[in-house]
Amino acid sequence: MKPETNKELSLSLAVVILNWNGRDLLRKFLPSVLQFSPNAYIYVADNASTDDSVSILKKEFPSVRILQNKINGGYAKGYNDALKHLNEDIFILLNSDVEVTENWLKPILNIFNTEPDTAAVQPKLLDYTNKNYFEYAGAAGGFIDRLGYPYCRGRIFDSLEEDHGQYNDDSDIFWASGACLAIRNLAFYEAGGLDEAYFAHQEEIDLCWRLHNLGYKVKYSGASRVYHLGGATLETMNPRKTFFNFRNSLFSLLKNVPGPSAFFLIFLRMSLDFLAAIKFIAAGKFAHFFAIFQAHLSFYNHIPLFLRKRKMLPKKKDYYTHKSIVISYFINGKRKYSDL
Repeated sequence: MKPETNKELSLSLAVVILNWNGRDLLRKFLPSVLQFSPNAYIYVADNASTDDSVSILKKEFPSVRILQNKINGGYAKGYNDALKHLNEDIFILLNSDVEVTENWLKPILNIFNTEPDTAAVQPKLLDYTNKNYFEYAGAAGGFIDRLGYPYCRGRIFDSLEEDHGQYNDDSDIFWASGACLAIRNLAFYEAGGLDEAYFAHQEEIDLCWRLHNLGYKVKYSGASRVYHLGGATLETMNPRKTFFNFRNSLFSLLKNVPGPSAFFLIFLRMSLDFLAAIKFIAAGKFAHFFAIFQAHLSFYNHIPLFLRKRKMLPKKKDYYTHKSIVISYFINGKRKYSDL
């Protein structure tokens, strides 16, 4: 189905939903995407599902274009494999558990139309189950501290802010959430796409970091609003998610932090990881303790690969906006972005 034309929106747009065994999520959330995305082509990239997702799409959502990946390569490879078949100017990488709202696309596309140096945009990300609160995965746009700990306007660690309109602006951010990431086609490939070594989690942070190193901006649009269920692939306290988050954060430090200080920061970060592991033991969460141990082993195994990637990339010094979110949060008791 050809999308409606709109003279104000000159860029072509592809909304691409990555699916793996998500038949129920597609039935629940895809209708809002179809209803409120009249200016976009809608694609579902199926990551070799073993359920009947594809047959349901064909029967119940015939206007949706299906891209079938041969294997489940996770978020990074799944999107890389799917996007290479598309030619639209703007890709929106949308999780299958996101409900969009009326006119959600227009503020995003207005930024792309008026700011040629902006490569990626994230909308306001609210909690589907508690719609007055920001959602963990991206809230009102992401940042990292000097040690590579991610945090957001509207969410620091597990503290989520209620939405009172405090982040209704358009703002420069460091990283845009992979739950709803709008990115220029050309910039995506100029930056090298998503790093498949990450498999899942924090690969969008690495991608945005590379975009900054290339001189692009990443923006947040407070006028665009979506609701994210979250935890649909890996729940928040799943040990596998702990593994990916701890390992992939180390990947990003080694790959992107400029100068020899990267190695000192990695040492400090791994020391804090050890303290986190001890905390998991004290709480009786032994699976998460082993996940951190396995994350460090995997990081060691990937060091030669990431040293080669490190040499290939330009790097900027101003990658962080806060020295230590850990100290601010756990020692100084700062729970809101506005308190930093």
